[in-house]
Amino acid sequence: MTEAAKQVLTDLPIGASAHRKQSVADKAAIAAAFGRAAKRYDQSAEFQRIVGHRLMEKLPPMVSVGTRLLDLGCGTGYFSEQLAAKGYQVCAADLSEQMLAQAAQRCGDKVSYQQADAEALPFADNSFDVAFSTLALQWCQDLSVPLAELRRVVKPGGYVLFTTLVENSLKELSYAWQQVDQYQHVNQFLSQKTVKLALAQAGGQIHTLEFPPIIMKYQTAVELMKDLKGIGATHLHNERKAGLASRQTLQALERAYDEFRDEKGQLPATYQVCFGVIIND
Repeated sequence: MTEAAKQVLTDLPIGASAHRKQSVADKAAIAAAFGRAAKRYDQSAEFQRIVGHRLMEKLPPMVSVGTRLLDLGCGTGYFSEQLAAKGYQVCAADLSEQMLAQAAQRCGDKVSYQQADAEALPFADNSFDVAFSTLALQWCQDLSVPLAELRRVVKPGGYVLFTTLVENSLKELSYAWQQVDQYQHVNQFLSQKTVKLALAQAGGQIHTLEFPPIIMKYQTAVELMKDLKGIGATHLHNERKAGLASRQTLQALERAYDEFRDEKGQLPATYQVCFGVIIND
């Protein structure tokens, strides 16, 4: 195990705990984690690009002149730029100031920018025709809250498009860590049932609701963890063991994860993704 590999943090990914109120400190920690990753985010965001492109395919086929779109959780502005190229007037919004700075470097004056908390959006009612949010809402404690906020800022007849991670995401990594120690290394994700309940609470007409798995491939578990660290997905909502993983710990993790190695010698990382499209009413 190389020294670089040993520097991979064990305070891994993603998503909000289903049984704990999200605090201001949680949000600050999440923003800080993404802020630290902002400059290198795009190098590790292949999965995020795959999901976002699939969500873009669900946009209305025609874009009218002046159609306003909110890109919530815009990150480095990768999709803000592409949405602007389609003809939308884009507002790129993110919890992290550093991410917004990266988005501004990418998009310039093609879009506008706003720091924003998904649970309390700083926009007036009916401000947008479309809301687009990919792989950001899993950081919210109660999914119905940001969905209701997105509905509030979207005009009647407009669209809310979102993706989020659900139960069984990163199941291989979670299993492997369970063979190594008793600490939490992977956050819990909402069940499909809980997502459907949140949608019912938020209201609106469900146009699309799909839960396809997307499988990424790696040569080692450490490569996966480097990607997760690279996109800033390092905040855990529950307590964890402090410090870096030892060489022995990472070797044990690799042995446990190796049970999943396929016939091509690759290790799968399964993400269970929710794709949702709401028509506002």
